[in-house]
Amino acid sequence: MTNVSKPDTLTVVLGLLTASALTACGGTSSAFEPGAGNDTGGGTGTLRIEGSISADSNRPNAELAADFTTEFRIRIQLNGVTVTTGEVTVTSASGSFPLTYSSQNNNDWEGAAPGYDEVYGLDVVSGADEVTGVRVDGPDIHTFSAPLMGATVDSTLVLDLAWDRRQAADTASLDVPEIDTIAITDSGTYALSAGALKAKPDQAETNELRLRRANRVIPAGATVGSEVAVSIRTEIDVVAQPNPAL
Repeated sequence: MTNVSKPDTLTVVLGLLTASALTACGGTSSAFEPGAGNDTGGGTGTLRIEGSISADSNRPNAELAADFTTEFRIRIQLNGVTVTTGEVTVTSASGSFPLTYSSQNNNDWEGAAPGYDEVYGLDVVSGADEVTGVRVDGPDIHTFSAPLMGATVDSTLVLDLAWDRRQAADTASLDVPEIDTIAITDSGTYALSAGALKAKPDQAETNELRLRRANRVIPAGATVGSEVAVSIRTEIDVVAQPNPAL
């Protein structure tokens, strides 16, 4: 009869701990992978949260996550009074980012991180009041497919814009020089009206077109009017040819 040696107690315990750690790590990672979905979280129902997690590109028509910088701005109030103490943390696949309260910038809690992780979580704890476990699955990276970067266009004609993205975002907005910001549908195309670009009568004029797309979540554990949004912005330059009629 063959003798089978039994593992010692320490080996069994270490094995269980390792398995638990791997499971935990896997769960945390998957919670912040693109496509993880939104989570309204929970809380005490006492705090008003206005959260903005905004990714801006570092170069025109950026298409890589590393080409962005993401800023965090969270405004927190309790009974109409700004909350200045506590712990406010944004979490993504890149890690956790503690935010710092600033009285110099609209009384926001602020922070920043390189890149764009798409999925972000928010936890706010101030004394006995909290909003935790909020997660926003933000928009994917979009790129302009028309017009081409640096294209020369006629500002007196309608300009057809097109952008590529996997899924439509909750909201979208377009910044153009002559008409500021306009809300649009994230359909992947938009006809920019004639005269929306800056032009000069005797020389070409460069215009920057900026497209921002955003997804939003209303936290379940916050007061009415609360919202956390994740947005991403990409831009291109086009050149308006001279318009002698000006």
